[in-house]
Formats: sequence, structure tokens, C-alpha cells
Amino acid sequence: MDMQGILARQKAAHLRDRAPTAQQRIERLDRCIALLVDHRTAIEDALNTDFGSRSREASAFADVAASIGPLKHAKAHLAKWMQPEKRKTTPAILGLFGARAEVRFQPKGVVGIISPWNFPVNLTFAPLAGILAAGNRAMIKPSEYTPATSELMKTMLGKVFSEEEIAVITGGPEVGEAFAHLAFDHLIFTGATSIARHVMRAAAENLVPVTLELGGKSPVILGKSADLTVAAARIMNGKTLNAGQICLAPDYVLAPHDKIDGFVAAARASVAKMFPTIKDNPDYTAIVAQRHYDRITGYIDDARAKGARIVELKPEGEDLSQQEHRKIAPTLILEPTDDMKVMQEEIFGPVLPVKSYRSVDEAIAFVNGRDRPLGLYYFGEDAAEREKVLNSTTPGGVTINDVIFHVAQEDLPFGGVGPSGMGSYHGIDGFREFSHRKAIYTQIKKDIGPLQAMRPPYGPGIRKYLDGQLKR
Repeated sequence: MDMQGILARQKAAHLRDRAPTAQQRIERLDRCIALLVDHRTAIEDALNTDFGSRSREASAFADVAASIGPLKHAKAHLAKWMQPEKRKTTPAILGLFGARAEVRFQPKGVVGIISPWNFPVNLTFAPLAGILAAGNRAMIKPSEYTPATSELMKTMLGKVFSEEEIAVITGGPEVGEAFAHLAFDHLIFTGATSIARHVMRAAAENLVPVTLELGGKSPVILGKSADLTVAAARIMNGKTLNAGQICLAPDYVLAPHDKIDGFVAAARASVAKMFPTIKDNPDYTAIVAQRHYDRITGYIDDARAKGARIVELKPEGEDLSQQEHRKIAPTLILEPTDDMKVMQEEIFGPVLPVKSYRSVDEAIAFVNGRDRPLGLYYFGEDAAEREKVLNSTTPGGVTINDVIFHVAQEDLPFGGVGPSGMGSYHGIDGFREFSHRKAIYTQIKKDIGPLQAMRPPYGPGIRKYLDGQLKR
């Protein structure tokens, strides 16, 4: 596929047609919503094919409905978002005489989207909500790990959008590399931090601004006041959704030293309630590919060999060693050490290390001793302890007394910090991320004294102004 040619045609169309009206943007969003509604079953089928086994309800919830929500939110609010934003003039006296300062939001042009395999539909269409609301065109490179879903999205979008509006480019790593080198007006990448380094390097060649939504090891801090039954149910739900293949999945738990056994018991009970069986249970998702299955089981084997206590949360007697799909039971790794791979790399699977702490300061220090994570989760009712955790750590976002939920809040920015990402989107923050914020100043008509004083020959007027400014 001629990616350079498509980009050139989209850029030319952007210059030709100029910024679309609010109604034109709404109409594009409506096309996306209709696609998702009409292709729900086909999307579920494609995802099940790509994963080998994936819950239809989880796909409908996390990929289809979770994409429609942002599109509808953008549709409802974009006309307001598009309004110029008034700012104050400097010095203020100019505003009194009629000068104006404002910010206008202008489409950047063509935005590239590199979307991942874990939620391939949602992490294509959720960015599209902000991109289309901002009036842009888009080129999309979906993951080669979910080929059925990627081809379906290409067909779906090709039905209702011209190549000048939205184009989908499928292919392997070499296509992705070439895509990252294109001179977009903006590029959003969702995926692994290791790949992001290459994407950012490629974008830098053309000075393309980037939004990076990455991941990392998102911690859970169980406060001493946490309800273990509720916390374990919510944590294990987040850890088993999509079999933990979520950038925001809880990656490890820090628990008070006297609550480890209680948490293990509560986690076991919650998993047994959600998944009475695992092997042939359509609600439990498989690992997407053999190399990821081997990677995750390798973490467990490494931790076991280095002395960790391994707790498999699966029905008694169910043997997962012989199975059609790549399913891994929810697995707790108790008291892991820093030399274990499971504590060094993002897990992206249903494996959860649980580490004890003696004081909340110790837990905070442990979190701060590592890369800043995409998410952080605190459970507890102690307001002072909660504020201490919030003020002393720097994750991309936080959910209190649950996990992952902050990503579902369309009116909150979603993004990481440092190794977990840069930039943010969702709602108005997505609209602004994919817009050029153009500063406009309109000078007063009358050439009053203060303006004249700023021009040579300099005299008492400018000196009086400087005397007023140059003081503490």
C-alpha cells in the first residue's frame, strides 16, 4: 500500500476542504457509532478468532460499548469545545481599551494511530473520537497480532469513509516501522514502552508531535483500613478481565504484612465465584499468542525457582496443561523479590505478585523506587493515608477503592507520565490534544500613548512603565 500517497492525499484534502463544521464532525462520529453497533457480532467473532478464546460479553463491553461511549460524548460536546477561548490581555489596560486575546482550536491535519492488540477496536475508535471531534483525518495501523480484527476494521471503515478521510493500513512490523516514519501532523501510539522508544525516534525525524499511551507496573496499595473482601473482588476482576492483558491491569499488590493471608483467601473466593471453571469457560480469555503465553509462564517458573510461594487460583483438579487454548489460571506470587522477572517487567497476564509492607511510607517508597506507572490504586477509608499516597506518588492516573475505572471517565484526561507515556486524551483533553491551539491577539484601533511609548525615541513614558515593572 502506498502510505506516502495516502498521506499526501489526506493532507491535500485537509487544505482543500479546510476545517470541517461541527455538523460535519458529528456526521463522521455518527458513521463510527453506526459501524460499531451494526458490526457488534462480527467484532466479537473476530476477537474470539484472534485470541483463540475471548468472552463475547467482555468484547462487547470493553471493545464495542467502550468505543461508542467516547464517540457519543464527543458528539454531544464538540460544538462547545470548538468555541474560541477568551484570555486576558497583558498589560491588562490594553483589554480596557478594546484589545482581545483568544485561543482558537484548529485541526492539526492528519493524525496517525498505531493501535495495539489487547483492545484493538477500543484503542482505535476511542482516539478517533478526539481526532474526528477536532476536525482531523486519520491513518490507522492496527496490530498484526489480531489480524482478523484488523482486517475487519479495515473493511468496516472502508465502507463509510473515503481514503481521504480515514485509511487503515494492515501489515507486519516492517509496515509499522514505515508507518511511524511518516510525516503526520500528530501520531498516537498505544503499546509497549520498548516499542515506543522506536516510534518516538522515528517521529522525531519529521518533528511529529506524539501521544504515547504505554503502561508499566501499576501498583495497588491496600491500606490497613481496606475491606479485604471488596478489595480482592475488584482487584481480581481487573486482573482477570481480558486475562490481565490490559495496560492498566493491577501489576502488583502492596499489602500490610498481617493481611497477606486474608487477601489470598479473599482473592481465592472472588475468583472461584467469577470462574467456577477455567479450561472450557467462555468467560475466561486466553493469552493472545504462544510467545506471550511462554513469557508469562516463564515469569511464574522464574519466581518459583527463586523461592516465591506460588498460589494458583483454579478449581481443584482442573488440568490446564492440556488444552485447546492458551489459558493461564489467575496466579498469585507471594513475597516476590526484586531479582524476579515478574517484578522487573510489565506482566500483561493473569499473574499478580503480592508483597507485604510494615508502614505506608515503606509502600510509597517502593512505588517511587520504580518507573512512574500508568495507574495507581489505593484501597482504604483512612483519608489521611489516602492523601499521603496521592500526594507522594506520581502515576498517570488513580482509581480509589477500585482498579482501572479512571480510564472510563470520559471527562478525565487519560495518559501516562515518563516511561508510562506522554500526552493525554479522552473527552475535551482528547479534543485539545489533537487540535492546534492557535493564539490570537487583536490590537486596539487607536494608537494610544502607552503603545507609542513602546517605540523609539524612548522617553518618560517607557521609563515610567519600566520602573513599575522592574521591582519585587
